[in-house]
Amino acid sequence: MTGTPIVRLENVTKTYGGIAALAQADFDLHPGEIHALVGENGAGKSTLCKLIAGVITPNEGTIRVDGQDANLATPKDASRLGISMVYQETSLVPQLTVAQNMVLGRESAFNSIRKVRNAARQVLQRLNFKVDPMQLAGSLSTAKRQMVEIARAVLNEARVIILDEPTAALTPEETDHLFDLMRSLQRSGVAMIFISHALEEALNHADRISVLRNGRLTVTGQARDFDRNRLIHHMIGEELKEFEREPAASAGPGSALPVLRVENVRMGSMVNNMSFSIFPGQITGIAGLIGSGRSEVAKVIMGHTKRNFGGGRIWLEGREVRYALPAQAVADGIAYVSEDRKLDGFFETMNATENIGLGWMAKFGRRKLIAPLQRMAQAARDWESRLSIRGIGKNQSVLYLSGGNQQKVVIAKSLVQKPKLVIFDEPTRGVDVGAIAEIRQIVRDFAESGAGVILISSYLPEILDLSDRILVAKSGTIVAEFARGEATASRILHAAIH
Repeated sequence: MTGTPIVRLENVTKTYGGIAALAQADFDLHPGEIHALVGENGAGKSTLCKLIAGVITPNEGTIRVDGQDANLATPKDASRLGISMVYQETSLVPQLTVAQNMVLGRESAFNSIRKVRNAARQVLQRLNFKVDPMQLAGSLSTAKRQMVEIARAVLNEARVIILDEPTAALTPEETDHLFDLMRSLQRSGVAMIFISHALEEALNHADRISVLRNGRLTVTGQARDFDRNRLIHHMIGEELKEFEREPAASAGPGSALPVLRVENVRMGSMVNNMSFSIFPGQITGIAGLIGSGRSEVAKVIMGHTKRNFGGGRIWLEGREVRYALPAQAVADGIAYVSEDRKLDGFFETMNATENIGLGWMAKFGRRKLIAPLQRMAQAARDWESRLSIRGIGKNQSVLYLSGGNQQKVVIAKSLVQKPKLVIFDEPTRGVDVGAIAEIRQIVRDFAESGAGVILISSYLPEILDLSDRILVAKSGTIVAEFARGEATASRILHAAIH
């Protein structure tokens, strides 16, 4: 590309405790460009973006905006230069309205409630976001919170918008709308950086792609010059090993007694007479659009959410169960790996050993007067080793681990309980391509040990790759079932939509 970059990093380094999160990085972004950043978790993508957004400052190197040296000591410094960042975990204030959040920090420019509301409404309508400007931000869905963040950047006349995993919690329709919006902003001259673990998004929607590995930029080039295999090679330094797996020999109706049977379960308007069975040694995938009742029925099974009065029946190994609390399900051998690890998957101030140990304690330390701390710690360390959970230091908080290692902590916290059934809800969301392969192998190995597995995923290739049989949920009920050999993406989508 020619012309002066709107943002340029020259030989930029950021270290933590002597360890480089980003090392000697050279990066540039041009007006009206969509630039994708890809790499494994911990590769330095978020560090690079936070340096540009003024969230952190470099130890070495220079950042230039419009060709001039820029001192981006705070996000407000970046905002004044037209740089805005939309985080994966949004930064909205839950107690304020959408409109108030959109003008936060610029209140003097909007000196009445009516002006605040009107300014917010105009931008939301312009972007075709169906969000009420007077609604409290805390009541919004993840997708709508992200819409408000983008609308805030547009209202602030941002010339650079950084999007961190923007599609991680969006439906396919919402994802298409987001990329349509990005192209519209691009036509008006806005430059965008987006971080994505979905390599197809980078290949299909970016003008240029930069790949990071171990804190270093390994390659930057036109998106048309890459394919999936070349990106993976630059990300991990080798070809990604693909695993082949035959359907479970003992899996399926008629070949074994179900470990779990769900019959006509109902929960509010989200789960409507849902029925299915789960068999030992088998991975049962549940596909469907967000809101189809997939995650909701999992939470009913766990006792996290109460089903309707008279709202169906559930059997575990032939014994009817109705859990009032998740702890009762855990005690009976059911584990649930949450779709939102940061909300309810781990204790962020604790390290990996402590988190996994608490999972062990929830199953094996209940009602004991003296906690078996040594056994708990040993079990936790064993699972850290088995799942190759890696951090910078022994006592590093889980919050500061990469997304892939965080997810492995959440999984270990469940598997240390030696469950007979595990519900994996979006197990690879927000996880890099290398960790995805590791986590999928963990799921396979667990099923091959003879336990039952429910796999809930919005990513059809994952459902097709892992599942022995596939159920399709729609409007709170199961509308189709496919054996592994019968399932295709088009058949699943047709059942989920029509």
